[in-house]
Amino acid sequence: MRPDLQGASDASLVVAVARCHEDALAEVYRRHAGAVFGLARRVLWDAALAEEVVQEVFLKLWSAPERYDPERGTLRSFLLTQAHGRAVDQLRSESSRRDREAREASALAGGGYDVEREVYDLTVAEQVRDALGDLPDDQRRPIELAYFGGHSYREVAALLGEPEGTVKSRIRAGLGRMHGHLEPALGAKGER
Repeated sequence: MRPDLQGASDASLVVAVARCHEDALAEVYRRHAGAVFGLARRVLWDAALAEEVVQEVFLKLWSAPERYDPERGTLRSFLLTQAHGRAVDQLRSESSRRDREAREASALAGGGYDVEREVYDLTVAEQVRDALGDLPDDQRRPIELAYFGGHSYREVAALLGEPEGTVKSRIRAGLGRMHGHLEPALGAKGER
């Protein structure tokens, strides 16, 4: 740091900052960062968030030094005003985020846990497994590949080395048999 900057006025430091002199910004930081951090910390009650505010305030001074008008007040009061505004914005943002998360958690909890539905779904899954297990292998295997493996009919045919039409017929026949097996247990429409 240049020794002449330590004795420079805040206004002349801001002029040097406007000319992109990093050492001038460093001197401004040395003089005022503690006060800016203290104010932000008092508003936010969080050191990490207060540090973010300090960084934003000095970055803003670096990118737009012309916003400071020495006739309207001291550089410290200008920086503290910037810090206060930014800290309040940060506080509102954090509060809004917490409220939103609480609403989302409440909505999820409000959806409730339907034990009856869970038991029904598990029963249906077990009955589907049983019905699938009762199929002959030439019908079961294509259904497993198509519905549980996520393959297209063409891919299933290639995997099994069978013509596509044959695979489609076996899947259709197997699903028909499964439907016949599941219909009495689940009701006519497959619902409880």
